Amino acid sequence: MSTASKEVLNQAALVSPTAPAGEEQRVQAILDMAEEYLGFVPDGLKLFSLSPTLMETFFTNVGYFRSGTNLSPVLTTMIRYLVSSKAKCNFCIDMNEGFLDQMGIDIDIARAARNDLGKAPVADNEHILLDIALRTINDPDSVNQADMEAAHAEGWSDHDIFDAAAQASNNRAFNYLLRTFNIEQQGVFA
Repeated sequence: MSTASKEVLNQAALVSPTAPAGEEQRVQAILDMAEEYLGFVPDGLKLFSLSPTLMETFFTNVGYFRSGTNLSPVLTTMIRYLVSSKAKCNFCIDMNEGFLDQMGIDIDIARAARNDLGKAPVADNEHILLDIALRTINDPDSVNQADMEAAHAEGWSDHDIFDAAAQASNNRAFNYLLRTFNIEQQGVFA
């Protein structure tokens, strides 16, 4: 179910995701990998067709957070979900709700975390990383040595803490790109 308003749903994208001349195969190869993995090509990824190098970087980044990090899939998805909620990026809210649902997470519980971070359906030791990740994008100066020590006490390394903060930061930038170009729902490029 889309969280976008009727006004947003009726807005056309401001750009057409066309690969630069001579780069079509390079772009199509990435889109094909996304479709093989997800079963569809997210319009957010299609937007990157405009810049094949940035598309590769984005796709590599997504792949890292899906399989190269120590962070759990539920945690990384909750980071993206809550960051997207704060950024009011309907496309990412809907997509991450779909991912959470596929993981067996009760969407009402996930939605409750928007107002009460303590309700986030993550493991007990992951709450500190979720908190740091969200403060990374909302109040970065508030993250301090005590937070680092609390995360270390929960078994997290500096690398893990950095990954959580990077996931939040990267997602915020992606949210704003989508909103800038009116990519607020899947199917906008249909």
